Amino acid sequence: MKNVTIKDVAKVAGVSYSTVSRALSGSPEISEDTRERILQICKEMNYTVNAVARAMVMRSTKLLGLILTDISNPFMSELAYHIDRQARARGYNIILCNSSRDLELEKELFELMIARQVDGVILFPCGPESYDSLSQYLTRIPTVFAGENLREIPVSYVSVDNYRGAYLGVEHLYNLGHRDILYFGRRRGSTTHQLRAEGYSAACKDLGITPQFCNNTFPSTSIKYGYQLSKQLFTQNRTFSAIFAATDTNALGIMQAAEELGIRIPEDISLLGFDNIRDSGLPRIDLTTVEQPKKMLASMAVDSLLDKIQNELSGYTHRILMPTIVERSSCAAFPHN
Repeated sequence: MKNVTIKDVAKVAGVSYSTVSRALSGSPEISEDTRERILQICKEMNYTVNAVARAMVMRSTKLLGLILTDISNPFMSELAYHIDRQARARGYNIILCNSSRDLELEKELFELMIARQVDGVILFPCGPESYDSLSQYLTRIPTVFAGENLREIPVSYVSVDNYRGAYLGVEHLYNLGHRDILYFGRRRGSTTHQLRAEGYSAACKDLGITPQFCNNTFPSTSIKYGYQLSKQLFTQNRTFSAIFAATDTNALGIMQAAEELGIRIPEDISLLGFDNIRDSGLPRIDLTTVEQPKKMLASMAVDSLLDKIQNELSGYTHRILMPTIVERSSCAAFPHN
């Protein structure tokens, strides 16, 4: 079937090619009656705008690139949903890609975004090394990093205050009477996880309690890895009354292992997560957690990127969002004798 072109529409409407173009672009140079008649003809002929041609004229594709590290991670998928909603509300569509925490793949995907002429990119980086890996591209296309706090690196990013979130989590458990709090899932190679571990350590020091760590020996964070790691942990002598999991997915894995081993939450162990993913609020889970304001993070990431696109900003901004505690039933007061 032959594609209907703008010239075909002009012929049927009995107007010039430029008049149809003005009708489609919303130009005030033609009357409202003419515009409505042309748009009705376009509809009847099933005419669709040639996005490539329009992009060449408008110098904008109205497309934003979104590169995630792991789309299977519930936190990432929820953020992708909110970013897509925020972008669409501002007249943009999203091209979504998944880097799988692979630096080379991340670079390939960035090159793909440039080749597809997206107007800008929101990137959830593989880690702090992503900045050096991608620095050659960052002057060619507006880019906002998200999720990972890159500290003093001169690039725009939006992140939650991971240090403060972990500090708040320890304070919450301490106020419930816990003095033996295990931090579960400390992971190397991630500034986000490094900041959470530092916040935990600082709170322990300030509150006069001894830090305890269970390190994540796996390449990433997931329910599966949280389950496997906690199965190993629960075979050892228990030196803690509460577990502060580095992520909610880790906490869900801990819950699964605990149920299999007959360990009750919160009667035997209190459990606190970080992220507040959607599943954390389900009735049988009901996980107390440190919430990342995902909708706000998504909105700020999109707004920051559009500022760079529309105003051709050459500088950078660091936007840090404050986390909060969401209290549910997985944490209980610790009875001191």
